[in-house]
Amino acid sequence: MIIGNWKYIFKNLWFVLPFALLPAAFFAFSFDYEALAVLMESLTAGIPVVDFVLLFRAWSIIRFDSWIGAVAGIGVYLSCAIFMTGMLSLVEKHMRIGKRTLNGAFSQLWHHLFSSLAITLLFLFLYELWAVVLSALMYAIGSFITGTAGLVLLSVVAFIACTFVLLYCISTFYLWYPCVQLTGFGPYEALRYSHQLVINVRVKLVFTLFVSFLLLTAGLIAMVVLLSEIVFRVGLFVLFVFVFLSFCIRMETLYFATDRLEREDLKHSYKGVRL
Repeated sequence: MIIGNWKYIFKNLWFVLPFALLPAAFFAFSFDYEALAVLMESLTAGIPVVDFVLLFRAWSIIRFDSWIGAVAGIGVYLSCAIFMTGMLSLVEKHMRIGKRTLNGAFSQLWHHLFSSLAITLLFLFLYELWAVVLSALMYAIGSFITGTAGLVLLSVVAFIACTFVLLYCISTFYLWYPCVQLTGFGPYEALRYSHQLVINVRVKLVFTLFVSFLLLTAGLIAMVVLLSEIVFRVGLFVLFVFVFLSFCIRMETLYFATDRLEREDLKHSYKGVRL
């Protein structure tokens, strides 16, 4: 599941890369560098953070402390929904008939826009709920724990537990969009069918998403600790390019695998087109 996803991305990188640039740009400005830096400094120094707002600012994507952060947060939502629709339309066509071309990238935009806005909003809601719960737990931990080891250990445990619940919830809806896209089912029927498909691979899916999330978080923390704000945002842009590609394209590759659909892009069956 992990290898197949990344093989498709790197094999077709210049084909899918343009769709990740704008979402990654908005994402790079959506994180509160100052709040995250204060949080990391406090944890490493063993100083509890008992400011819930600061904790939430450190983890949340949606910001309202500045107009740049607010625009970036809204931009993350809209750009992810729109460019996911365009990219997955082309990826789906490539996998179905083996034809790889940028023509008609947004020809199905209006047809699938509501579905992509809905599923992106759902994922964003789940993430922000995760940020609220994690911030509340870290606030509670900071209120009762004073030792550095205990503070860091319990914060890590809270992070892992909250992340597991988040990704388990995301896995429930993970194949919803490609099911709507490929079958033409209504929202409820597509959700039921996609849930049937994901049940047998849920453990592997949650594991792969968990590994990706931990790597993203580790990269985020390392850049906050080691880099200046400008370099941090550049690094976050590059990081999120591949996070966006991986998260979205895995939907398509996993759907084809679980629904046992033939992938023509693997057969090189489209004559005259170099894959």
